[in-house]
Amino acid sequence: MPRSALPPLPPPAHLRPWLDDAVLRADRARFLNDLSRRNLGIGRLLLLWAVAAVFVLGWTFVGMAWMALERHDLFEYVYGLIYAVLGVGVLIPAVFWFVRGARRDRKVRQLLYAWVESDHDPVADGRLRAPGQSLVWLLASFALGAIGLWVAFGAAASAGGPSRTTMGEIAYVMGTGQILWITGLLGLAKAVVHYRWAVRTFPPKG
Repeated sequence: MPRSALPPLPPPAHLRPWLDDAVLRADRARFLNDLSRRNLGIGRLLLLWAVAAVFVLGWTFVGMAWMALERHDLFEYVYGLIYAVLGVGVLIPAVFWFVRGARRDRKVRQLLYAWVESDHDPVADGRLRAPGQSLVWLLASFALGAIGLWVAFGAAASAGGPSRTTMGEIAYVMGTGQILWITGLLGLAKAVVHYRWAVRTFPPKG
């Protein structure tokens, strides 16, 4: 199976009695380890942040276009048009990558849940709780979201001040803060969903 390919669905229940239990259990453990890494691995968190960074880059070009148009100069209008084209050219692939990643994450969760329900293996299932990885997602996403809120509210507060901050600058900073905040919120949601699923699926003994 190619490294980038997702594992298959577990075999139907009516076929399992005809399969080798040892092979099926080994495949289940291997697939669950792969799916858990794809679902809550540090690489997925870094990939989410990388997509957010692309959104910030695209929004930066849009902000530069806005600020250029506010100068009311012919050459600045030309620069603004160029920045706007660059911004759209960056944001469209970012949206595509985000949607594709969201669909892949949903497919990974569906496969993970299906393989967990296909059998029971205390050794393999115990690793799926992943409390350490879930905590990393929770803390890192909370920190990023807090920074995003601080940036966005700071820009909103400066809008009514005596400084010469332009509307383009305020919109750029607020937009950047919102991108960071939404990214942190997505990470928090993923950590909470995984925690609730793990508690429900693997209740503590005793």
